[in-house]
Amino acid sequence: MQLTVPQNIRDIVPYPPGKPMDELEREYGVTNAIKLASNENPWGPSPKAVEAIGQMLTNLHRYPDGSSYYLTEALAKWVGCAPEEIVLGNGSNEVIEFLVKACVGSGDMVITSHPSFLMYQKFVQVRGGENVVIPLKDMRHDLTAILAAVTERTRLIFIDNPNNPTGTLITREEFDGFLRALPQSVIVVLDEAYVDFVDPEERVDLLGYIANCADIPAVVGMRTFSKAFGLAGLRVGFGIMHRDLASMLHRVRQPFNINLPAQAGALAALVDVEHYERTLSGTRDGRAWLSQEVSKLGCIPYPSYTNFFLIDVQGDATKLYEAMLYKGVIVRSMKAYGYPNFIRITVGTEAENQRFVTALGECLQDLGYVHS
Repeated sequence: MQLTVPQNIRDIVPYPPGKPMDELEREYGVTNAIKLASNENPWGPSPKAVEAIGQMLTNLHRYPDGSSYYLTEALAKWVGCAPEEIVLGNGSNEVIEFLVKACVGSGDMVITSHPSFLMYQKFVQVRGGENVVIPLKDMRHDLTAILAAVTERTRLIFIDNPNNPTGTLITREEFDGFLRALPQSVIVVLDEAYVDFVDPEERVDLLGYIANCADIPAVVGMRTFSKAFGLAGLRVGFGIMHRDLASMLHRVRQPFNINLPAQAGALAALVDVEHYERTLSGTRDGRAWLSQEVSKLGCIPYPSYTNFFLIDVQGDATKLYEAMLYKGVIVRSMKAYGYPNFIRITVGTEAENQRFVTALGECLQDLGYVHS
């Protein structure tokens, strides 16, 4: 066999997923492992979503609604926009791919930050575009450096807000000044995967920019059902944008990209406001408790606007990550992201948080990093 594959495709490094729990238990001989590495919802999906998915299983011989009409209508009411301003994706990363497909050609430039979501750059590489990567400054997006990097070839700017993995947030004032300094030909994509955990008064006024876009660049917001709604396994995300841009994305969208159970589950999850609110309050309480407890162990927790946060463990994070695996606790080492002494953890249930703190204390003592 002889494969002829363009070099830009050969150069792509596959996205590295977190370690699955069953793999951990098999490799390390542990039971009842807990995963605090992928920023998932530890309380699971809404029971109403599970019930709705179950009711759809007898209809799997039918194609889903290609327009996802009822889910789109419900999302528009939830967000406060028009249905024509919603584009659904198989996870929000598919909407990111739509944007790159529709707006980026060979030689076009896309600006991203590092560290942030790796798939931005991979989609650009597939299209033959040029990635311009701006390092974070003090763990925040360096808006000044991003502005300085803009040229006439710049098509998209991706900003995850809050940022993953640092959990930091761009303020309304910072974003407004940044946006108005850009040429109108640039599209600014705000990846708001964790915006549900941000107080409404601190969020960027996305709908205001979409409604009043005459003299500013286009702004796109990305949202997901994977975090606060607990539906990561269904893969449902959506973009919010001006209807003219949404129309362009629908031209590159595959038909039936949101499957039947996903449409039913996401629609039911929107209705279960009680489950959604419990997730938000549980996250706030758990984050505060965890920050307090890891501080007592001599580590340094960093403030976050999300369901995860960074911890400076005062030693090699990868060694700590490996030691925690033997305790049946999966966290994420930030060494590959340029933070060799940091781990990132997801806020879990009360029992998971307690188990994490106990395991962390034991591993820190075994490694001799810090002393409580």
